[in-house]
Amino acid sequence: MHQLKDRGFDHRTPSEITPAAVYHARREWLQRAALGLAGAGLAPWAAREAFAQGGAPGKLAALPGARSAVAGGLVMDKATPYDDVTSYNNYYEFGTDKADPARTAHTLKPRPWTVSVEGEVKRPKVYDLDELLKLSPMEERIYRLRCVEGWSMVVPWVGYSLAELIRKVEPTGNAKFVEFTTLADKAQMPGLRSSVLDWPYTEGLRLDEAMHPLALLAFGLYGQVLPNQNGAPVRVILPWKYGFKSAKSIVKIRFVEKQPVSSWERAAPQEYGFYSNVNPQVDHPRWSQASERRIGEGGGLGGLFTKRRPTLMFNGYEPQVGQLYAGMDLKKFY
Repeated sequence: MHQLKDRGFDHRTPSEITPAAVYHARREWLQRAALGLAGAGLAPWAAREAFAQGGAPGKLAALPGARSAVAGGLVMDKATPYDDVTSYNNYYEFGTDKADPARTAHTLKPRPWTVSVEGEVKRPKVYDLDELLKLSPMEERIYRLRCVEGWSMVVPWVGYSLAELIRKVEPTGNAKFVEFTTLADKAQMPGLRSSVLDWPYTEGLRLDEAMHPLALLAFGLYGQVLPNQNGAPVRVILPWKYGFKSAKSIVKIRFVEKQPVSSWERAAPQEYGFYSNVNPQVDHPRWSQASERRIGEGGGLGGLFTKRRPTLMFNGYEPQVGQLYAGMDLKKFY
């Protein structure tokens, strides 16, 4: 079993890492904000920094958030360029190639949208998207994201802790797990014609994992609403787990007593476990997990020429989440 270590966590301030050349990008963002593009009543720090570090975002509606105060919520690695974040995606409902979602997801209609919260809760409710957006103040979290195939990104997400919604609906004493269900509409999602998975896509967490402050209910990235190919209009982000655990385009959140079976567990249980925590010591049967490539650092072809870097336990979030798994055999419960 992997021994958990307290490696600490050093939060540098943005002023210590932002190069002088970024100054001009900030000025451009401020000019955009002066024209009313930054949104009302939300702190612009995060959108400003994200814009500066990763290049100009697209032309979607602005959704900035205040600087995150959550421990581990601001990774100071260089942000992955917006173009890479929005063009190199795993979203099988829109195709199995990494370039498919950006090409085909224009058919998704992110409004109107509702999310049904049900099961073992005292206050079940069908939330309209606007209700969810107003449930808690928005933050920007700069998170690492690690894919099981061996590539990684650093993305400025906008949202708030999933725990805010969970507390609102008041889980009963029988609630031990949370199950997420993605939209499954063949009219909007051409990938559903494929039998690669049983649809709809489902994922699950233990309740304590879902309540962890780093578990993010995300509505945007780079200071704007989520692009369709990145899981619009609402998804979860679980930065210490492999990316497929972070369910996209969520339409149902169900609280249950028994551990749910996720889509990839059902499709290939020998390859994908329920926890799917990033662990360099547990390889996927077809890929080593000991190292990774950071998208956007090595030219084209998905960063195939990028120098590999060592994979960090829990994707570098061990100081924050390690105690969730204290005493567990992390090779058995992968």
